Amino acid sequence: MKETVLISGATGFLGSSLVKRFLQENYTVIGIKRKKSNLERLKNELNNKSLYLYNSDSDSLEKAFSNHNIDAVIHTACCYGRAGESFVSIANTNILFGLELLELTKKYYSRVFINTDTLLPKNVSTYALSKKQFTEWLKQTAGDTKIVNIKPEHLYGIGDDDTKFIGMLLTKLKQHTDIIPLTKGTQFRDFIYITDVTEAYMAVYKNISLFDVFTEFEVGTGNSIPVRMFVDEFIKQYKLSDPECKTQAGFGLISYRENELMNVNIKINPLRQLGWEAAVNYKDGIKKIINAQSHKKVIYNGF
Repeated sequence: MKETVLISGATGFLGSSLVKRFLQENYTVIGIKRKKSNLERLKNELNNKSLYLYNSDSDSLEKAFSNHNIDAVIHTACCYGRAGESFVSIANTNILFGLELLELTKKYYSRVFINTDTLLPKNVSTYALSKKQFTEWLKQTAGDTKIVNIKPEHLYGIGDDDTKFIGMLLTKLKQHTDIIPLTKGTQFRDFIYITDVTEAYMAVYKNISLFDVFTEFEVGTGNSIPVRMFVDEFIKQYKLSDPECKTQAGFGLISYRENELMNVNIKINPLRQLGWEAAVNYKDGIKKIINAQSHKKVIYNGF
């Protein structure tokens, strides 16, 4: 019999992808969301009898644990602080909510807690600081419940939020904005496609028995490129689908943020040893996003 997995942030970009993936393999999935969360990403899964959704802001979080025999918790819920959230709101989501989830994981003897961390240094943003602080809590409390800390690099793909970097690029291009203000784009990032990240989580989950009480994994393709290279390719591919677009990249119009991370070196060998390998390079990942956008245009125009 398949196990039961609880996924926080179930309607988010990563969380919804994990919900779909675990349902595909016939796991029972307990999704934690907010009462007003947009269910668009899960619209095709809502009638699946193996999916149970709970609202973290109206239901007792413990209700999900008492109603189901939860084998594992995958924690993806977070607050990036992009909408001007207060320090208290960021800490409540990224630290206190995670701690409540962790305590319930231990109370109900779930065998593993998989956390979603960040590779950003703590001094880059309040988001990064809060994620690092929560990781310290995880290290302090590792014991009977195995803890796995996963650090994806620059996650992207179809259906990501418009507030994120690649979503912003796509929005500006669709609007035919004259110039997109950007930094010089010389910082390196390892752009990792959403399905590759989801498969990394699945590989980790299926090999839990191999790990110590606290284990960390970094997730990337292993090939970092300058942000400028990614942006140039994105704009080039978009214009092939929309020849009327004359938008230009305004490299250097924005200063780097304080303490900007300029280089990344992802350690992916531990994941490779589990049989995982990134399957989508950045050019193909961009093509998937552009093709999905072009398909939406065709449907809309046809209507």
